[in-house]
Amino acid sequence: MPAEHSPGQFDSPHFNSVAGTRFADVEWYEEIGSTNTELLDRARSGAPEGMVLIADLQTAGRGRRGRQWTAPPGTSLMMSVLLRPPPGPLPPSRAALVTLAVGLAAADACEQVSGVRPRLKWPNDLVIAGRDRADHGADRDDRKLAGILAESITAQGLLSALVVGMGLNTGWPEVPAELESVATSLNLEAGTPVDRTLLAHRVLEGTEARYELLCRAGDGAGAAVVLEEARRNSATLGRRVRVSLDATPDATVTDRHSLEGLASDLDAEGRLLVCDDAGITHTVSVGDVVHVRPALDRSRRE
Repeated sequence: MPAEHSPGQFDSPHFNSVAGTRFADVEWYEEIGSTNTELLDRARSGAPEGMVLIADLQTAGRGRRGRQWTAPPGTSLMMSVLLRPPPGPLPPSRAALVTLAVGLAAADACEQVSGVRPRLKWPNDLVIAGRDRADHGADRDDRKLAGILAESITAQGLLSALVVGMGLNTGWPEVPAELESVATSLNLEAGTPVDRTLLAHRVLEGTEARYELLCRAGDGAGAAVVLEEARRNSATLGRRVRVSLDATPDATVTDRHSLEGLASDLDAEGRLLVCDDAGITHTVSVGDVVHVRPALDRSRRE
């Protein structure tokens, strides 16, 4: 059901659009099955680019590879945006760049609203990196703050629509004991309540700026800017990783279901480059990543 302006539900009044962006139709819901599922259905029915759904509670939220994603009411920012990428600059093979753009926008928004800046864990998470936590040493495990899920509709080999959803923990009273080593919430990291409505507004502003870069035709300079920003904000690059590959292997990893090595870079399509112990560099487009050793000194690369 559409959300009313309930006192205390959000610190700021709801907004219906974001000036100066393509996000001109923002709908708020107290409860919904899944913002991504609903927006995909609307995309198939011809909904225009720039529609946004934001929910206080999802009853059928989803993560990568069909995983269920749940959060208690009012404790997370759950939102999805509908984009219709131009076919030249953003063919299906480059859809991952949009996920990076939304992740960067969310990292900026977190810092602007709470003073806490998460990092990007490839392919689609925001984490508070162990080395960034003031109260722990460098070998502290990273803790997940947000997950991003991009789902596409293709037609004749082109992206007809791209729905990018995000669930970002913002108001947990505490981290459940079974999750305390792997998850966190922005309010707990900042030590102060988080205004989810302001956070959502800032995420959409930042998404617009980076998506505009990705949509530029020509020499790919806009995409290069986003990629370089993603490299600087990565929690994965420069670290030893174990990648559990999806059922369909990547073209450069043909006969194995897992890969371990140094995460060395992102390529022009946002894929992860992993150098194994034999010195062979593999290109990974899909897979789950585990950071298996403390971060290496990245100062030589930055």
